[in-house]
Amino acid sequence: MKKRTAIFICFLVLGAALLFAHAPILHCYDNGDGTFTCEGGFTDGSSAEGVEIRIENPKEKDAKKKVIIKTKLDKNGEITIKYADIKVKDFLIIFDAGPGHVVKVKSSDIEK
Repeated sequence: MKKRTAIFICFLVLGAALLFAHAPILHCYDNGDGTFTCEGGFTDGSSAEGVEIRIENPKEKDAKKKVIIKTKLDKNGEITIKYADIKVKDFLIIFDAGPGHVVKVKSSDIEK
């Protein structure tokens, strides 16, 4: 019985640890000057500095042409991009911090 109790407690502790794991966050808003800014981070407050941001054309079939812009978040976890540099109306902003840590924002979801 003690062995089962110990195993049960281990599962509870591991389960609780997963609840506090960090999840990625990406918020994008229009600056009103032909640019938009995206702020990235994690739910536990850790920095997203250096995390890859890709702007992709979801309608493009050719994988080599799909990525329009590839860059990284700055030391503040931000990036500002000109709409003119994208050249398509509908695009995806992808925050890619690795497997299980990817967030996608549609251009139509950029806060005005």
